[in-house]
Amino acid sequence: MSTAILNPAPLAPAGILHRLRDYVLPIGAISVIFVMLIPLPAMALDLLLTLSMAASIIVFLSSIQIRRAVELSVFPTLLLLLTLFRLALNIASSRRILLHGSEGTGAARKVIEAFGQFVVGGNYIVGFVLFLALVAIQFLVVSHGAVRTAEVTARFTLDALPGKQMAIDADMNAGLIDEAEARRRRQSIAREAEFYGAMDGAARFNQRDSMATILITAINIIAGLLIGTLQQGVELGEAARTYTVLTVGDGLVTLVPSLLVSVAGGITLTRANSAGMLGTEIRQQLFARPATLYIASAVCAAMCLIPGLPGFTFLLVAAVLFLLGRRIAASPEPALISEISSNEKKKQDQAPSADLAGLLRLEELSLEIGFQLIPLVDEKQGGMLLNRVRALRRHLSAEMGFLVPPVHISDNLRLRPREYLVSLRGIEIARWQLEGTQMLAVSGDPQRRPLPGKETREPAFGVPAVWIASAIEEQAIAAGYSVVDSVTVITTHLGELIRRHAHELLGRAESKRLMDTLNDSHPKLLEELVPKLLTLGEVERVLEQLLRERVSIRDLGAILEALLEVAAVNKGLVALVEAARQALGRRLIAPLLDQDGQLPVLLLDPAIEEDILASFAPEGSQRFLPTNSVPTIPLVRRLADSLKHLIGASNSSALPVLLCPSPARYHVKRWLDPVMPRLAVVAAAEIPAEIRLKPAGTIR
Repeated sequence: MSTAILNPAPLAPAGILHRLRDYVLPIGAISVIFVMLIPLPAMALDLLLTLSMAASIIVFLSSIQIRRAVELSVFPTLLLLLTLFRLALNIASSRRILLHGSEGTGAARKVIEAFGQFVVGGNYIVGFVLFLALVAIQFLVVSHGAVRTAEVTARFTLDALPGKQMAIDADMNAGLIDEAEARRRRQSIAREAEFYGAMDGAARFNQRDSMATILITAINIIAGLLIGTLQQGVELGEAARTYTVLTVGDGLVTLVPSLLVSVAGGITLTRANSAGMLGTEIRQQLFARPATLYIASAVCAAMCLIPGLPGFTFLLVAAVLFLLGRRIAASPEPALISEISSNEKKKQDQAPSADLAGLLRLEELSLEIGFQLIPLVDEKQGGMLLNRVRALRRHLSAEMGFLVPPVHISDNLRLRPREYLVSLRGIEIARWQLEGTQMLAVSGDPQRRPLPGKETREPAFGVPAVWIASAIEEQAIAAGYSVVDSVTVITTHLGELIRRHAHELLGRAESKRLMDTLNDSHPKLLEELVPKLLTLGEVERVLEQLLRERVSIRDLGAILEALLEVAAVNKGLVALVEAARQALGRRLIAPLLDQDGQLPVLLLDPAIEEDILASFAPEGSQRFLPTNSVPTIPLVRRLADSLKHLIGASNSSALPVLLCPSPARYHVKRWLDPVMPRLAVVAAAEIPAEIRLKPAGTIR
């Protein structure tokens, strides 16, 4: 037996650090509390003060190098932690100074002593003035400005959020971006809003930190004098010098990191989104114009003439500015202006590949328009087509039960000026031409009073229509016509085309998405059906056939429950489709009812039924007649002729449906689709018991 499992190899130090890295921050945050409560050795205090200074420098430099504020999204939390860390060190150093200050300025070790002696020259009055000056700079200028900037930026960002969301939705509905890109943009603006909202509150931590530093410094000086003179027996002058130098040094050690973090916060909040770093943009924008440098050089040279000013210094600066201006003027694209980072070069190198990849992409649905129809799309000119297409997509998605892909709208100069073209995956499926700014009057009744205008046929349903001038719109409505504008014509036509080709829009990915959504509410149903009884492809074919027959798949749970019952016995497509239709009976029949709530039906003569049942193979074989040979079959031709005659003679407000036996329904629908695609063919088993039938004729 191998002992490798019983005696695992010890982890290398790098492996241990890798495992412990996620615990560093929680342990550090807890340690801050102990720093406040437990007296620290002088060496440990020096180490922690050095870490505080280093962390502040890192944050400051990071704020300069970012391109967008959200690249430093941890800044609000980091600001709180660093503020807490500095205050804890302030308390620890105060304890050290008050307890051991009588031992001299070396009682607080090197860092505080260095700031108290070297930085302020050992003069505690100078040190105190310098300390107050830094406090004024931070509290009155940097921190106050950062707080105000955070408030304004957060408010403006939140106010602009709805507009940005609507812009993303408009681009997605217009087909300019896909769903993944829209999701990425929404996450980006949500992250930006959360960041500025958090900074609105976090900026106040640093502002109050300055006040706490002043208060702690005053307490340390007063308490140090009392402890030194009353408890330690130190002379008043010596106590004042020692405790003031140490306290001012402690205040400066705390205040400098605080000032760095405050400036970093101000830089982060005022950073506009850009492609380059701050230093690059400053060079590009300040030193891009030679005339500016020439004028600045002349002003500096003129100041040499003022008595008392250091002439050599101003002349030196003037010469440098003049030479820099000459260099920029001599080079049309100097390095200061045309500097491009390596990341930008990579993007430029990859751009041709990205463009080629875009050429290979096929849009699911696209609408191309002639140049005179562009105002219908331009919202600035009052165009409503984008909004109507967006509303149409929402309506059809709810109606058919799956997410209709976005419609990509573009202009096409190869089309006639007022012509539009609809394509499915790059293949044209329909085109039509509008007539100027006229309205389309539609009427399915050939006996209606004729109107002056150009006669045509409405593109969606093929019913007679007339192009009329807008001046006679009210006259047409009074005569019983339905009058629509150009935008309505396009959206109605587009909606009918999407319904007609819905089964082609439902792919494997969309079917999988529907299953995943249903799995949240019906996990057991999916577990028993897919893939135990049916594959995803078999379920997809059933859904496609339902959409082909204009049956909504919105009630996917009922469809899959019906498939679960039948698939254990018969996995044939016909059996599965018929079971799904019967489960959707009420939803299927409801759109076919007339105004009285009755179902107008066309019945089959018994002799016709026998001929139909004898013309196809048993259900299990799933053998169908070829579509291109259907019109040549006498039986189908006879059915179609009888149906057209009876439907034309029907006075029902709703289109009659063909009622036929359940075993034959699927095949009859397949046969009649090429000649009468909008005819609904239903079986008796699909009609709910409470629905009243209204016979509209019998096919003999």
